[in-house]
Amino acid sequence: MPILWGKKYKKQELLDRVGDIFQIGGVRKVILADGPHQGVEAVEFRTGSGFTFFAVPGRGLDITIAQHNGRSLSWRSAAGEMTPALYEEQGIGWLRSFPGGLVATCGLTYLGAPCEDMGEKLGAHGRYSNTPASNVYVDGEWDGDDYIMWAMGKVRESRLFGENILLKRRVSAVLGENKFQIHDTVTNEGPRRSPHMLLYHINGGFPAVDEGSLFVSPTMNAAPRDADAEVDKEHFYRMDAPTNGFAERCYYHDMAADLDGWVYAALINKNMPAGEQFGFYVKYNKNELPKFIQWKMNGTREYVVGMEPANCLVEGRDKDRQRGILQFLKPGETREYHLEIGVLANADDVAQFEEIVAKIKG
Repeated sequence: MPILWGKKYKKQELLDRVGDIFQIGGVRKVILADGPHQGVEAVEFRTGSGFTFFAVPGRGLDITIAQHNGRSLSWRSAAGEMTPALYEEQGIGWLRSFPGGLVATCGLTYLGAPCEDMGEKLGAHGRYSNTPASNVYVDGEWDGDDYIMWAMGKVRESRLFGENILLKRRVSAVLGENKFQIHDTVTNEGPRRSPHMLLYHINGGFPAVDEGSLFVSPTMNAAPRDADAEVDKEHFYRMDAPTNGFAERCYYHDMAADLDGWVYAALINKNMPAGEQFGFYVKYNKNELPKFIQWKMNGTREYVVGMEPANCLVEGRDKDRQRGILQFLKPGETREYHLEIGVLANADDVAQFEEIVAKIKG
């Protein structure tokens, strides 16, 4: 039953008061226009609680814009929702079309730093987020007194004599809530075993990220990736003010999980004006995504913190292969991945979240 403006409403009570449920919230397709965004398809979700976000079929149903009552959850690059037609695969060309946004999916067969693996030259972070989804289905319907809205689609990474990997994605939200879910099903539809690397690049930005903002998680250990991350490593969880010349710092986290394998991590700003608190969390399952990478990039105008559940590390497929941790999909094999991302809209939300993390850490 939706809770809107502090009151619970039954289905009929809402329908009696509107001509179209979209007056309160809902989901619809839009087409972006002008410049490098020309023709990119997006899906606008409004949950009626002040929470709005875009799932972009033109970018594999990744999540770009995400706001709650005008406050952005995510960092946004100057590239925006660039058309995949301008994708540059080689080297670090991926960065030219990286929109930032709330969720940029990396994979499906390689990701991380550019490398050469088994004689194949691979660019940064894979092809997924520059591949349009097909068979996109957008709709909403009542389930009892709950109004559920969704966008579904398929993204395929394939090559003759190579991989043939299909990802089916469902992004869904419920009227009156401040959260959404991503459910991905990945299947190897090819005739041969294929490497499988997957990372959800969740990019927090101002005002969730600001000087003194905190990364809150059930971290048991945070290992610096390299020498840059050794700098002030004891304060990996605390954000600096925007800093000229800041060198990105990445940490590999060993996360504790609850009894069902769920991990909760958040970016929280407790220093908002008028004593407000604001942030957002990600919930994922460690049995599906055993790795977690924190990307701390507190540079001027490149002011972003990444929360990145993954099944791999980010130094390149060759390094994962050498370490013996590279995952593979057998022909016909399917794996599922579940994420929830939600708003921490006030001090009560933050306190409840911190209590969950404290219990998990024991």
